[in-house]
Amino acid sequence: MGYETITFETPEEGIALLTLNRPQAYNAVSMLMMEELEDFWRERLYDLDVKVVVIRGAGEKGFCAGLDLKDTAEHVPKMSTPEFYRFQARLARINLHMRRAPQPIIAAVHGAAAGQGFSFALASDIRIISPDARFCAAYINIGLGGADMTCSYFLPRMIGAGRAYEFMYTGEFMSSDDAMNLGLVSKIVPKEDLLEGAMGYARKMMTKNHMALRLTKEAININLDAGGLEAAINIEDRNQTLLALGTLMQKK
Repeated sequence: MGYETITFETPEEGIALLTLNRPQAYNAVSMLMMEELEDFWRERLYDLDVKVVVIRGAGEKGFCAGLDLKDTAEHVPKMSTPEFYRFQARLARINLHMRRAPQPIIAAVHGAAAGQGFSFALASDIRIISPDARFCAAYINIGLGGADMTCSYFLPRMIGAGRAYEFMYTGEFMSSDDAMNLGLVSKIVPKEDLLEGAMGYARKMMTKNHMALRLTKEAININLDAGGLEAAINIEDRNQTLLALGTLMQKK
């Protein structure tokens, strides 16, 4: 489909560049953007040509300000309770679609990543940021619960429950330095080098066995919730056997 609120290009073979493209609205998520992101990630699920996805926000203002409250205020009052529940479920499951996508996802974050924008960064696999980047679990600041859009799942696993409680209860911003010190992000680079830094990671991944990348992402996601060490080892053993047999078959 032709997109209006996002852009999709392949600047290099195997690497997709997804841009949240509503710079006039801080790349906030409108109803239309929600639908277009659903379509984008649905297409990636069985896409064998795209091996790595880089996601960024358009313009100078920031990565993504979260949900477009003006757009939402126009639509939500017209919704019944089941319709609102469907909207909430669809919006949150964009982050699930990102985790289900077989491609590693690299988030290039500048400026604010708030609310759902924060969750997009959390649902990515690697985060590279500029010095002006800042993160906010903004849900509690608009009268909602602080646990929303998968934040209560990802954030404690990434930075530990103690600090996650702090940011989710207060809705305060996490600075780029805090994000680096807490292990949330991989690298801070000058803003003008942000895209190139993300592409650098993507190029490194393109030198690897593409099926190995897919199975590694799958194993990490599954083992985040593994019941114990034995379950985690079983997934690793399965993946390594598949890859070893695949290599042997290619040599025949």
